Amino acid sequence: MTLTAVPALDEHRTTRISPLLSPSLLRHELPVDATVADTVTRARAEVVDILDGRDDRLVVVVGPCSIHDPDAAMDYARLLAAHTERVSGELRVVMRAYFEKPRSTVGWKGLINDPGLDGTYDVNRGLRTARRLLLDVSALGLPVGCEFLDPITPQFLADVVSWGAIGARTAASQVHRQLCSALSMPVGIKNPTDGDVQVAIDGVRAAAASHVFMGINPDGLAALITTAGNPDCHVILRGSTSGPNHDAASVAAALDRLRAGGLPARVIVDASHGNSGKDHVRQAGVVQELAERIGAGEEGIAGVMLESFLVAGRQDLGPSMTRGQSITDACMDWDTTAALLDELAAAVATRRG
Repeated sequence: MTLTAVPALDEHRTTRISPLLSPSLLRHELPVDATVADTVTRARAEVVDILDGRDDRLVVVVGPCSIHDPDAAMDYARLLAAHTERVSGELRVVMRAYFEKPRSTVGWKGLINDPGLDGTYDVNRGLRTARRLLLDVSALGLPVGCEFLDPITPQFLADVVSWGAIGARTAASQVHRQLCSALSMPVGIKNPTDGDVQVAIDGVRAAAASHVFMGINPDGLAALITTAGNPDCHVILRGSTSGPNHDAASVAAALDRLRAGGLPARVIVDASHGNSGKDHVRQAGVVQELAERIGAGEEGIAGVMLESFLVAGRQDLGPSMTRGQSITDACMDWDTTAALLDELAAAVATRRG
């Protein structure tokens, strides 16, 4: 009997498989100390209290669209941490520190994927760089928020994240809804780019349920993950390709939909993206409008998101770049950001009165 060789049926387009460090090894190399643990634990609890109405402050998630320069990010974090002390009675500030960038086509996919900004894709270095930055920022007493794109990434970083986000391109993904159900922090789910808020609401409901799904354990081995569900997920209104949804009527409509679905009537409003047409100058106007409405007593807005860095605008990747300026979406500069934080704090104080 002649045996016929069977040709390989997969990996025709895989060019390389490289070793990936395990989550447990990374957490051992870069452990959480007592100061960081206190920052994360307190911030998570405070954000949940604001979402649930037990705390009348406002959550403000503010920082670069994406982090590409850890040193510049730490300079920003020090400024933000110092300013946060002035407004802590009115705002629960969380620094935006996004390391993964979803792309509509192709492009730089974030610090974890390509920390060298040069196409070398040293993911192990990227994971170490990201975790070290999360620890350093949290050590300032400043909690950090991250968007989760790859469902494996949280095993490496989630213990140092105080607030999480699911982006517009993955709001309808069952994989990401299951992931949310396992996460230990409050998570915001954005409406998709087409503006369908119901998709985000369905995501919040799905994330609150328990799930069983395939993933990896802390040692990096394939595992079945069983979750209890996350009751602290919430909708983020980020506008759409057809226009903004931060206006009072759009917010009220979203709150009505949440109530109709038996969910808490609370949203976070993203002042960037579709709500400002990705124009950092218009973003400031959106924040000022929201502050005015909050001060006038509008209910349901539990938080605001701002894209901000040291230098205003954006730039392309290249050999000579401006330090502290975004390489993805355009951001407001620090001085504008500080003034807007003060306006939001004043709005909360007025609302109390």
